[in-house]
Amino acid sequence: MRIRNSAKAVIVKDGKLLAIKLQENNSTYYTLPGGGQEHGENLHQALERECMEEIGAKVEIGELIFVREYIGKNHEFSARHAHAQQTEFMFLCRVHQDSFDNGSNPDTGQSGIEWIPIKELLNFKLYPQAMRPQLISYFNGERAATYLGDIN
Repeated sequence: MRIRNSAKAVIVKDGKLLAIKLQENNSTYYTLPGGGQEHGENLHQALERECMEEIGAKVEIGELIFVREYIGKNHEFSARHAHAQQTEFMFLCRVHQDSFDNGSNPDTGQSGIEWIPIKELLNFKLYPQAMRPQLISYFNGERAATYLGDIN
């Protein structure tokens, strides 16, 4: 079984986080833009490609701020993801536009892109949900761990 790498964009502007809105089984949830690294790509190249595919935007990639592992058998989606294992590298990014359309290759179930106020993150089903307090702390200027481990 192989471990997959994934690069994610943490894009914040005017106190709001850019998130992909998804609809599945009559439920709405959010994720960060980004996705799996392909053979021959470095993490920055993967993130640039994924952001064009999902949000149709070129990103300026900054520092690595969080590393999260996802071991599928340990999470609420274990029935579907029991064999999945992924390491996610989350980079602070910037964009130079305010509105977005789904990109050229949106995620399955992707219904749009939204700006979510950081101080209201706990009111949104943003995955991984255990990362929401980390994001709030980070953007409040508080100390936040870089390595988050296998969190939901």
